[in-house]
Amino acid sequence: MELPVPFLLVIIAIASLLAQWLAWGLRIPAILPLLLIGVGLGPVLHILQPDLLFGPLLFPLVSLAVAIILFEGALTLRFDEIRGLGGVVRNLVTVGMLITFAVISLACWGILGLTPQISALIGAVTVVTGPTVIAPLMRVVRPTAGINQVLRWEGIVIDPVGAIFTLLVFEFITAHQTSTGGLHLLMTLAQTLAVGLASGAIFGFLLGNALKRGWLPGYLQNFAVLAIVLMTFGLSNALADESGLLAVTVLGIWLANMKEVETTDIVEFKEELSAILLSALFIILAARLDIQALWAMGWPLLGLLLVVQFVARPLCILVSTYGSSLSWREKLLLCWIAPRGIVAAAVSSLFALTLQNDGYDGADQLVTVVFAIIIGTVVLQSLTSGWLARLLGVQQRKPRGVLIVGANTVARTLAQALKKLDIPVQLSDNSWEYYRLARMAGLPTYYGNVWSEHAENYLNLSDTRQVIALSPNRHQNALAVLHFKHIFGENRVFSIRTGQETKGRSEKETRHERLFDKDVTWARLSSLLAKGAAVKVTRLNENFGWEDYLNANPGATPLFAQKEDGVLMTMNSQLTPPLPCTLVAIVENEKSTSS
Repeated sequence: MELPVPFLLVIIAIASLLAQWLAWGLRIPAILPLLLIGVGLGPVLHILQPDLLFGPLLFPLVSLAVAIILFEGALTLRFDEIRGLGGVVRNLVTVGMLITFAVISLACWGILGLTPQISALIGAVTVVTGPTVIAPLMRVVRPTAGINQVLRWEGIVIDPVGAIFTLLVFEFITAHQTSTGGLHLLMTLAQTLAVGLASGAIFGFLLGNALKRGWLPGYLQNFAVLAIVLMTFGLSNALADESGLLAVTVLGIWLANMKEVETTDIVEFKEELSAILLSALFIILAARLDIQALWAMGWPLLGLLLVVQFVARPLCILVSTYGSSLSWREKLLLCWIAPRGIVAAAVSSLFALTLQNDGYDGADQLVTVVFAIIIGTVVLQSLTSGWLARLLGVQQRKPRGVLIVGANTVARTLAQALKKLDIPVQLSDNSWEYYRLARMAGLPTYYGNVWSEHAENYLNLSDTRQVIALSPNRHQNALAVLHFKHIFGENRVFSIRTGQETKGRSEKETRHERLFDKDVTWARLSSLLAKGAAVKVTRLNENFGWEDYLNANPGATPLFAQKEDGVLMTMNSQLTPPLPCTLVAIVENEKSTSS
């Protein structure tokens, strides 16, 4: 029985939600459950047949979705951040990217027997790893800081850079297909590039100035940005075929690097929109996957996967890390980890649809090969990277760090005290003023909401053991606890009470507020610090124990105790710190303190 169209659309939405929820619950990259559910609904059960469901609308819908996804990725490409990257990351996203492209392209041509054009396009699409698959993998693998930094920044930067490179390769192929001679090819390619670059720059300039000068009310900004992105894409394509994706990518980069243009809210909105689009899009694309064509390629396809894993990536790392301070063990793990993500699948599917509409021979093989590379790299590396990191001795065995949600005076003061204990500390806040003060105090700080996708990509949690919410905003603390207790466990995530308990507040509202004693609220700590109280660090042992400390410091409020193994425990009146340990307390009267 053929299901009605509205019901099929509901199935796509529910399937997308289910896949993302499974990925969250199992702590795996979302691409795996999205792929399995999409294949199950499509070629296995034949419930979802996108070509019949959407008909001629499939291509424009995929095009618009990919345009938004590329724009959102381009919004993260800031030139000042690239300049601050280490040489290894710069090499990976330049010469390393070209090496990966060349090796995979040659392998597709030589092993699979594909046309040079399709081979080149597959090589270009699969240079992109992407933060959506790297970030969850890093939380599981927990490699050393050097490896973590290289892989995270490679994924972040190569996403938009690789997209631009893929667009250029695609423009060359399509221009070559429609051209009758070398001069006409160059003119067609130049026209496409000129229109794409000019459209993106012009609309970026106009939109940036509109945002900077306040011509748009706050509640219309996100809507306006989305409308301008779609208009830029459509107008650029109308002026020159296939130039729209380049235009929206340039538009995103322009906004990201334009001075005095605040893009934080835009990035958050586009993250949410991209998550919805990516999930639904990947379900649709996976449902179109031809399983028979995948099996028909047989052993040559396995040979290509071996080349991707054991030739392309190692050669890329060998050249990119030459002369670096990374050890051979770290380089070996870098050689192993390079999973391809959803962006590669979305872009390849769009280009395949475009080439199929133009009657290009072999265009259907593009999606089959790219999906095989995605499946192979994600599954293999997700299952083996943690084991390999332990075998090589480059895994952080016992993370000791603390993430503090908030960068206000209380949070900064306690962070400085923990820093004296040699505990890695990170702060986060969505207040620019607090962020600036924390950075000036020499504290590593993330600007934004810690539960956002941006934080998922940029916030390094590989050495984090505990999360402490120290914001005066109860709602922000609750969101942080809800987000991180799933990652670190409920016993490692704490939130301070923002004020005295009031009648009418349910247990559900207050159950996350378990940091310190009930009377040690954020308001009280802030008041004590304002009145001149100091945070003191004191060593306790058999000669000067817990009772001795309390007698010597009647005005002290114990906050933390660091055990001998370096693990930090939060204190309250019901706990007695183990001896020996180092105690962190706030002392109201310095004259009564012995430390």
